[in-house]
Amino acid sequence: MTDEQGTADAGAPSSSQAVAEQIRRFVLDARLQPGDRLGREADLAREFRVSRPTLREALRLLSSEHLVRASKGPGGGIFVAATPEQGIGLSVSAAVAKMLDAQSIGLDELLEARMLLEIPLAGLAAARAGEHDLAELRVLLEEIDEAGSEPQRIRELDARLHHMIARIAGNRLTGAFTGWIVEVFQPRLAVVIEPAVVDSVIVAQHRELVLALVQREPAAAERAMREHLVYVRDLLSVIEQRDGSLATEGA
Repeated sequence: MTDEQGTADAGAPSSSQAVAEQIRRFVLDARLQPGDRLGREADLAREFRVSRPTLREALRLLSSEHLVRASKGPGGGIFVAATPEQGIGLSVSAAVAKMLDAQSIGLDELLEARMLLEIPLAGLAAARAGEHDLAELRVLLEEIDEAGSEPQRIRELDARLHHMIARIAGNRLTGAFTGWIVEVFQPRLAVVIEPAVVDSVIVAQHRELVLALVQREPAAAERAMREHLVYVRDLLSVIEQRDGSLATEGA
């Protein structure tokens, strides 16, 4: 085997990778949704004309991407676990969680990334909101007004609002990349800023943002999202400076 052949072989996908790609394409082409059954392992091995070990490795790859899951027993088999964009979101969320646990990234850096993503998304959502979206937003606005000063309820509505903005914006890939915000970032951030946050301010900011979306005003929606995130950033900065001062005094 020549060096050139070796280089080509090293870059070629393995049989299991090729099968994994075929299954991804099948899920997309058939427009399968989470919970849909792909079949039993033996059936899939025959359909894709591969050995059981090769199929198992392909399924392992897809499982690591959160795209399929296996179920045993009567009615069991291989099922779709998530759409490709949902799988991307889950993978990103898992990676962000690991980086936070390892302290290789901080809340301030993640908040900066959030601002880069969510401010333009708010404008896009305001421009693309349809009648059904507007009806949902009006219901959310009523719930925000009824939330009062219940911290848990405010956090739940906050998560719903950010999910809705990503969905209404209509860009599935960007939506996948924002999943970590609600799933990983928000819960950890809430614990840190809780001593300094003023719930009435958060409620007012949410209300202003939803109103801008309902009125389909992209510039106003971007401005409202920016003001909300800058407020959160300032709270985080105050908390970190305070904790740094306390650490210095205790040294």
